[in-house]
Amino acid sequence: MARLQAIQQLYVSKPFRELRRTLIVERGARCERCGAILEDTSQIIAHHKVEITLSNLNDPAVTLNPDNIELVCLDCHNREHNRFGPVAHNVFLVYGPPLSGKSTFVRQTARRGDLMVDMDALWQAISGQPIYDKPNNLRFNVFAVRGLLIDNIRTRYGRWNDAYLIGGYPQSAERQQLLEELGAVPVYCDATQEECIARLYQDPQRVQVRQQWEGYIQSWFDQYQE
Repeated sequence: MARLQAIQQLYVSKPFRELRRTLIVERGARCERCGAILEDTSQIIAHHKVEITLSNLNDPAVTLNPDNIELVCLDCHNREHNRFGPVAHNVFLVYGPPLSGKSTFVRQTARRGDLMVDMDALWQAISGQPIYDKPNNLRFNVFAVRGLLIDNIRTRYGRWNDAYLIGGYPQSAERQQLLEELGAVPVYCDATQEECIARLYQDPQRVQVRQQWEGYIQSWFDQYQE
């Protein structure tokens, strides 16, 4: 568990995230193993050729060395290895502002067989709309499904490995309640409001909804409590 948490802190750190973005720009948005083109760069995983361990975790010559990082797609990454070995029912609350890299971080650290409770993905699955379009009349249904999945996590129901609860969660009281109820570990995806806005304007998929998402970002920072 300690190793898993320590490695996750590396992947959520700004130096690693900036290195990953730089490598994608330099090498292109494609898997370096199978050659698949990945238009959505959040699907690209920065895989360490030399595995990260507690002994080398603080060695930038390993963790932040471009020569030790291979850009791969999720399928190739799953075929490579079961990243954290047989760990059962750890729970992580991944939170932060819109466009802070929460989903990208989870793809970087999770493995096949983990349980994902991602609010954006739930909206898309239930509404059938693009991931950025959230019809308000379906809010009750989306949160009902979320509640069921959270109950599964709380009771450790099912055979999933680890669970990731992904969302904004700006209110400290709500986060604390979830952490206590689920026995979860918090993972904060740190990003400034300016960084989130910059990512919004760099994303061609959000051109038509920029004003709406600027509102989401502003609202999160208005509500955020440490």
